[in-house]
Amino acid sequence: MINAKFQGPMWRRIGVGVLGLGAFLMLPCPSIAGDAPNKTVTFAKDIAPIFQAKCQECHHPGTAAPMSLVTYEETFPWAEKIKDRVVTRNMPPWHLDRTVGIQKFKNDTSLTDEQIDTIVRWVDSGKAPGNAKDMPPAKMWPSDEGWQLAEQFGQPDIVVQSSPYTVPVLGQDAWWKPLSEALPLTEPRWVRAVEMRPGTAAGRRVTHHALAQLLQDEPGVSNAADDDGIGPAAQAVRNDGGLLMEWAIGKQFDVYPSDTGKLLLPGARIRWDVHYHSIGEQIRDNVMLGIYLYPKGTTPKYRTRLMEFHASEQGHVLDIPPNTITQTQSFHVLKEPARLENFQPHMHLRGKAMSMEAILPDGTTEMLSYVDRFVFNWMNNYIYAEDAAPVLPKGTILRITAWHDNTAANPNNPDPNQWVGWGERTVDEMAHAWVNVTYITEADYKEWAATHKPGQSMPEMMHSH
Repeated sequence: MINAKFQGPMWRRIGVGVLGLGAFLMLPCPSIAGDAPNKTVTFAKDIAPIFQAKCQECHHPGTAAPMSLVTYEETFPWAEKIKDRVVTRNMPPWHLDRTVGIQKFKNDTSLTDEQIDTIVRWVDSGKAPGNAKDMPPAKMWPSDEGWQLAEQFGQPDIVVQSSPYTVPVLGQDAWWKPLSEALPLTEPRWVRAVEMRPGTAAGRRVTHHALAQLLQDEPGVSNAADDDGIGPAAQAVRNDGGLLMEWAIGKQFDVYPSDTGKLLLPGARIRWDVHYHSIGEQIRDNVMLGIYLYPKGTTPKYRTRLMEFHASEQGHVLDIPPNTITQTQSFHVLKEPARLENFQPHMHLRGKAMSMEAILPDGTTEMLSYVDRFVFNWMNNYIYAEDAAPVLPKGTILRITAWHDNTAANPNNPDPNQWVGWGERTVDEMAHAWVNVTYITEADYKEWAATHKPGQSMPEMMHSH
């Protein structure tokens, strides 16, 4: 059992064995200071490339960020604040514990110790602009009304829009649940990526989150993704592959691993579930879903399902007394061998931390991911690199643990003297992890387990036949 007082986890670290070497890299925590090279650090040559790679996606003109970090002139007034934010690892928003669990991700926005040291030395040495010739070519960013995946896949094959909703100047939180028309399909098609976003930049300010549930008539769907939990109070996982995507600040798209996808059938429709909140001005907006398809006739080997793994034994039940830090925990059985593609904790204002562990059939336990500094404003989705995604045998138990901080020490807590329970409002709480689960065959799992070597990924095994 994990310490309810939320002291640092002392996870048992066993051999990599079944889960693969890439999944459990244990990283040191070197000091930011260190022995800095005696060279002049300039914005043009040293800082701009870092900002392009890790910051400018949010910090460029036209975004909701409070400043642009594209040019020296835009960056200079914020230099000291930037130094503080990166040293404390508040920015970029990447809230995983870097000392345990999987550390290789497709979408890692965190700064390395060397990058942080470079930024610190630039600020401390006088914020030199450098030679304009050293500036990297300006990066072209899609607008808030554009698709982030367009550079990789082009424009979406299908775009679905929710009917618009008007958020009043003042009002209670609202949940908008319209149903789309049937998707324009005449034959079954497989999805390789999905992207969601509010229709406008203003809409981002009033959209708490949005779900796109796939409704289609599909007789005989396997129940392999069902979860009967452990213990009398456990309940089944609500989604069995029908949830296409959840949008929240910090999560915009899902790109499925090679030879993996989701199936759309003729007649399929989208049931929207959009959580809106008032911000003091009237805003009318909708939510848009971009669907990227595999070429016609392409059938990926595996189907992935977006699962909602609760962190409390009774699912939608939480009991968080005033002025307390609470821990909840739940267990979910994999009824078939599976690969986990990501980890996305979902909590609200009192959310403090969440972990996902794998308890293997032989009784050994491995920490997969541990978000030790959850921040409500950033619903980050941690997408595992394909050579690091954990591959787990049938019968593995996933243990999801969540901590909530309902004390005055939590700067996001609106009222530490208030009891808090499960609910959909921002002032209520939730505790679950969104995880894309790809079930594989027993034969494929045995082949992978027998041949897996450091550096060999599951996708490489898929294509080795």
